[in-house]
Amino acid sequence: MTKTVFITIAGKTNAGKSSLLNALIGEKIASVSSKSQTTRTKITGVVNIDETQLVFIDTPGLHKAKNRLSEYMLKAVRESASDIDAVFFVADCTKKMGDQEKEMLRSVSASKTPLVLILNKIDLLKDKTALAQTIAELSSEFNFDAVIPISVLENDGIDLVREKALSLAVEGPHFFPEDAITDQPEKIIAGEIVREKLLELLDDEVPHGIAVVVESMKEREDKDLLDISAVIYCERDSHKGIVIGKGGRMLKRAATLSRKELEEFFQIKVNLQCWVKVKEDWRNREAIIRSLGLSDNN
Repeated sequence: MTKTVFITIAGKTNAGKSSLLNALIGEKIASVSSKSQTTRTKITGVVNIDETQLVFIDTPGLHKAKNRLSEYMLKAVRESASDIDAVFFVADCTKKMGDQEKEMLRSVSASKTPLVLILNKIDLLKDKTALAQTIAELSSEFNFDAVIPISVLENDGIDLVREKALSLAVEGPHFFPEDAITDQPEKIIAGEIVREKLLELLDDEVPHGIAVVVESMKEREDKDLLDISAVIYCERDSHKGIVIGKGGRMLKRAATLSRKELEEFFQIKVNLQCWVKVKEDWRNREAIIRSLGLSDNN
């Protein structure tokens, strides 16, 4: 008898949703960064435990929409929270929950969809009594199926989240192959790895105006080598200069870090070529957003 469950991972930007997804799957399939709005589209992660298939849908973080791309991201959150089996809502336990988070919790509660509150970053709490108070206050306001304190960074409580997901599974067919870990095409994963390295290396404003598109990805027939060609799109000429860096040093550094992670993920030597191009104000231009594949899931 096979079982399956579809679970949306939602919450405010930078709460640790993508890190949780990666921990649950056991592979890095979602970009992780200290910068906000790292995830732009819905990312599906799959893990099979005995006869049960857990399907997790990571969503962009809740934030104030500032452009057309942001609107697509928030639309992805709303749609992912409907017609699924459960919502795992991730919140940063070191911060007071905001109105936007509470609004989504009320919406899910009204839909009668099982709602699990996951309080992340407990490793940062100096006063653990504050955690108990937070749980009591939120539990009196919302009807949670469970509240699970965790630290993704220290891999604390991840097993409890996984066990809760297993308890929500119902009898039914598996929708993904047994060896699948995501529905994301390999080109998308490769592009996200490059973008993550740029997020890590660049200042706050530039990364949000960056998109990475892998135009070609092919393994050579005569040797174990994967050729990847990626284009980094910026919104302004000044941003292009920052991405490339003096003497090309910034781009080279990002490419080197990306290549190492790509080789680890794909388990093959990688020849990565990166180019930088400008598409002015692309985050407000719907045709460009679609051409970059950032609205395909919305």
